[in-house]
Amino acid sequence: MARVTGHSFAKLLQERLWQPLGCEDDAYVIVDRAGMPMAGGGLSTTLRGLARFGELMRCEGAWSGDQIIPASVVDDVQNGHHSAMLADGYSYRSQWWVTHNELGAVDARGIHGQRLYIAPEAEMVIARFASHPHALSDAGDVITKHKC
Repeated sequence: MARVTGHSFAKLLQERLWQPLGCEDDAYVIVDRAGMPMAGGGLSTTLRGLARFGELMRCEGAWSGDQIIPASVVDDVQNGHHSAMLADGYSYRSQWWVTHNELGAVDARGIHGQRLYIAPEAEMVIARFASHPHALSDAGDVITKHKC
């Protein structure tokens, strides 16, 4: 991204996503040993910033009348080809877990139990912070996927 645009990943994230969403607080991006941002994970944000991003995804990339993320990108995450179906009915696509449930839900998971659950058909976004002692994206599944 930096080579193509001439801007760092952090600057692009701020200008193209965080500012248009009206996020009050900065987010932080983990960098590797060479100082390169890790765009595939390691984003630290406030709960409110995470929820705003979830609402942006729920609204097909539109925010306050502006198309911030192309609707086709959101549609590809929610409805695109998913080659590997998992035993629990989920599939994985572009850093998102796709439920294939009646709510059209997708979720993003942090390695210590953080979760962003987006259910467009229910007009619902749930942002959750957690602090599980084990660094696994599915550490909170025993809580989150509990069926009554």
